Amino acid sequence: MKSIARVLNRLTELPMLLAAATLFVLMVLTFADVIMRSTFSAPIEAATELTRIAMAVIVFSALPVVSGRADHIVVDLLDPLFRRAGVERILDGLITLACGVLLVWPAMRSFDLAARARSYGDLTEYLSIPVFYITWFIAFMTLVTAITMALRGLVILFKPDLLRGAND
Repeated sequence: MKSIARVLNRLTELPMLLAAATLFVLMVLTFADVIMRSTFSAPIEAATELTRIAMAVIVFSALPVVSGRADHIVVDLLDPLFRRAGVERILDGLITLACGVLLVWPAMRSFDLAARARSYGDLTEYLSIPVFYITWFIAFMTLVTAITMALRGLVILFKPDLLRGAND
C-alpha cells in the first residue's frame, strides 16, 4: 500500500510542476509586458492571449491534485451537526463521489467543444494557436479530476483508513 501511495504522490508532482512552471512564465511575461509598455510604449501584443492560456493551464493542472487531496475550499457550516449524528464520513464520501460523477458531464462537453473547434479550424487571435489543444487539455484534466474525486469518494465510504496517513 505504501508503494501505491508513493507512486500517486509522484504522479501529483507532474501537474503541479506544470502549474508552477506556467505561473513562472506568466510572471516573466507580465513583467516584460509592463517594462515594454512603460519604457518603450510597445506592449507585447499577445500578452492577453497568453495570459488566458496560462491561467487555464494553471487552474486545470492543479484541479485534480487539489481535489484528490481535498484541499479545495469547503463550506462546513453544518459539519458539527452531521458529526454529532455520526454521518459526517458517509456524507463526505457521498458528496465527493457525486461531485466526481457530475464532473464527467463538463469533461465530455469540453471534449465535444474541442472537436468542434478543431473542425472549424478555430485559432487564437494573435498567435494563431489552435484552440482545440487548450480545450482538450481542459477536458482531459477535468476528466482526471472527475475520476480522482469519484475514487476518493469510494475510498472515504469503503476504506477510510487509507486516507488517514495521506492527509498528514
